[in-house]
Amino acid sequence: MLCLQKRGSIMQEQGTTRILDRLKTGYNLPTLSPVALKLVELASDDACSARDLAGLIGKDPSLAVRLLKLANSAFYQTRQPVSTLEQAVVRVGFHRLRIMGLSLSLRDTFPMGKVGPMDYERFWRSSLYRALIAKSLARRLRSCHPEEAFVAGLTLEIGFLILFDLFIKGGDEAMTEYPDTLEQTLAREEEHYGLNHRQVGEAALRFWKFPEAILDCQGLYGERAVGPDSPALSRVSEMARTLGALLLQQGADFPSLFQEADRAFGLDPEVLNDTLLETFLQVQDIADQLRLVVDREKDLLEIMERANLALSQISDRLSDPEDGTQQKALPSFDHLPEQQGLDFQTLQAVAHEIRNPLVAVGGFARRLAAILDASSDGGKYAHVILEETQRLEKALARMST
Repeated sequence: MLCLQKRGSIMQEQGTTRILDRLKTGYNLPTLSPVALKLVELASDDACSARDLAGLIGKDPSLAVRLLKLANSAFYQTRQPVSTLEQAVVRVGFHRLRIMGLSLSLRDTFPMGKVGPMDYERFWRSSLYRALIAKSLARRLRSCHPEEAFVAGLTLEIGFLILFDLFIKGGDEAMTEYPDTLEQTLAREEEHYGLNHRQVGEAALRFWKFPEAILDCQGLYGERAVGPDSPALSRVSEMARTLGALLLQQGADFPSLFQEADRAFGLDPEVLNDTLLETFLQVQDIADQLRLVVDREKDLLEIMERANLALSQISDRLSDPEDGTQQKALPSFDHLPEQQGLDFQTLQAVAHEIRNPLVAVGGFARRLAAILDASSDGGKYAHVILEETQRLEKALARMST
């Protein structure tokens, strides 16, 4: 995550309480769309009809177009298109519409592109992937409302943008990359500014009248967010934050996604596979509605490259268990039992070590090959990965017998 370098002694003049008070009263906060705020009010009114909401949305042409596109997108997994705002309202649902209005309006309050040291495009891209992972996890685990999980994931680090606006934008301070955990980042912010971006985010979302459950996610992270007594939405948001960071981290080991999902959250590999693929299927449609620049094919190709690299490392380990770092062409395994040094106990140890990562890559490759067009570049690559996975699985099976 982006981390902030120290900027003098600004907090000597403005204490934490004073800053938070300013945020709570809306000072220095972008103003959400009046139509979006009215949408929140009407969508929460039991006496409000779909026609009432459609009439309101019709006053904002941009919001109307985006609602229709969203209602017809893969996000709602439907084949029957809708052509009117009233039909779109019914499909999306009042609760979802309220959340959607807040999300779209919030996204529109900030600039895009790169402003000084802040890369807004990158921030929102990461936020969108996190939001889609949260939505998919919520639906599969049946622990909280999927659309509410989407917004919780989308807004989880929103305070970071506001902290930038308050203390850095227009100044001479630099922003640099740190391989910090979230806890380290928040501690660094508190040291430099007297408060952290999660505190800022909670104050801002409260001012914007976001649901209380989403506010709770701001203050819960790490072990506290996934404890047995933590709210379901906070738990899903923390899962999405952790997995989203691993998904988008360049150079990260592909099997580490599955290892962390199991270690930290007890997530079954099948659940994670379904979540990842659903995220990639939906991300382009939702990015278009939020006017975000996302290249799904490029992102998916990067993940496939990481999966293929994991297979290459497994192959190297199978061919030479004494030196798993040695780089070589993928072996054929036709005469594997005849290789020197590969006695039964060594083979068993190697098999145990590589089984889990191979299962992770194999499950992903099978799902990927099944959903991508076999004639597309991505589809062809997925089938290459699948074939290599199957070859390694057979070699592993021979080692284990």
